[in-house]
Amino acid sequence: MTTEQQLALEQIPDLLEQREFLRLKKLLRSLDTPELVDLIEAQEEREQLIIFRLLPLKHATEVFEFLDLEVQRHFLESLSQEKIADILNEMSPDDRTALLEFLPDDLVRELIQTLSEKERRITLELLGYPEYSVGRLMTPDYIAVREDWTVEHVFEYVREHGRGSETVSVVFVVDERGVLIDDIRIREFLFAQPTQRVHELMDRRFVRLQAMQDQEEAIEVFRKNDRTALPVVNEEGVLFGIVTIDDILAIREEEDTEDIQKLGGSEALDEPYLATSVGQMVKKRAGWLVLLLLGEMLTASAMHHFEDEIQRAVVLASFVPLIISSGGNSGSQAVTLVIRALSLGEISLSDWWLIMRREVLSGLILGAILGLVGFLRIAVWATMFQEYGPYWRLVGATVALSLMGIVLWGTLAGSMLPLLLKRLGLDPATSSAPFVATLVDVTGLIIYFSLASAILSGTLL
Repeated sequence: MTTEQQLALEQIPDLLEQREFLRLKKLLRSLDTPELVDLIEAQEEREQLIIFRLLPLKHATEVFEFLDLEVQRHFLESLSQEKIADILNEMSPDDRTALLEFLPDDLVRELIQTLSEKERRITLELLGYPEYSVGRLMTPDYIAVREDWTVEHVFEYVREHGRGSETVSVVFVVDERGVLIDDIRIREFLFAQPTQRVHELMDRRFVRLQAMQDQEEAIEVFRKNDRTALPVVNEEGVLFGIVTIDDILAIREEEDTEDIQKLGGSEALDEPYLATSVGQMVKKRAGWLVLLLLGEMLTASAMHHFEDEIQRAVVLASFVPLIISSGGNSGSQAVTLVIRALSLGEISLSDWWLIMRREVLSGLILGAILGLVGFLRIAVWATMFQEYGPYWRLVGATVALSLMGIVLWGTLAGSMLPLLLKRLGLDPATSSAPFVATLVDVTGLIIYFSLASAILSGTLL
């Protein structure tokens, strides 16, 4: 941000308060789109509208496309129908589609009627694709040329039609039927001779997306190929549109947010946090909490099953929180690491055996470390404070071996459950950390008291 822009931002609150709209309008023109987006989102609703109304149409549209969806919805409810129509017609098709997906159906129908015939046709076509398909992300604004054109002809075409294109960094080559046959970076044309033909620059190697392809698959394609834009074709290979990296980054953020919310033991929110009503928030969280409560009731049942052992050796009960928390923590670590690795494409279902071997080794080492710490803690307390009685070594061995077994089990459960869910066609993030922790709690108690019965039999039990 330049010094001039910084000074402009500092003056804006005073100009808003003094209602100096002419000076404010002049200052706003000196700000870039990111600064204006931050400025508007930091204001109260009334000031947001004042600032937005003072922007020229082209600048207002650019700002509108980057605003938070909740702010966009507020503007649509407050601006005149004529202003809304101007903005929606000026917006890029992919950003307009993303906005309409967020709005109620009756409002979407009303807004579509405000579009020009051309933009209405494009919008209805994009909204006609399945909700999570690549077709919902694409825009028809791109540069397509023929292979028999000269480089000079290409530049003339770009100068004439490129202003409305989503990107001019890549030029797409199509045949007479519109079938995509190559894509060429604009830098290749910059270093070519004006008389060279497009086919002389072609290598016919290109990456493409299918209109019906899942958006998550498109994220992986972008990541592997390091592209700013990719073409979208139909089953016959006809070029329909392009998807740009900004849309992919937005989808990536949505997917990551959804996974994080599920990992926390909640259903994914459909709207931003502050835009979600308390009723919806309770609805999204209550189901998982009830399920986890029922799971923890099994823990109580396990405790009741070993009630005789606890009564005869009360010392065993004091280590229950330590035992089950260690298993839950190790399971939570494993499930988080595996889900993230799946999300990044670092592992696949075919790697399950390799993952299991790694987690068995990791679980044994981690369990041995925690078991040693647990045994040393009992030994120190037994020596210094004469706790745990004459059989403290057996108690220490019970705790140490239980920790090894429970940490190993937690690590295995946390790493294998996401893979199992993915194999069943479910979302791996559903195996949330709280769910794995609850599962390990129940089985951990069984491991602990079973080992205690075997080791302490004839002494404390």
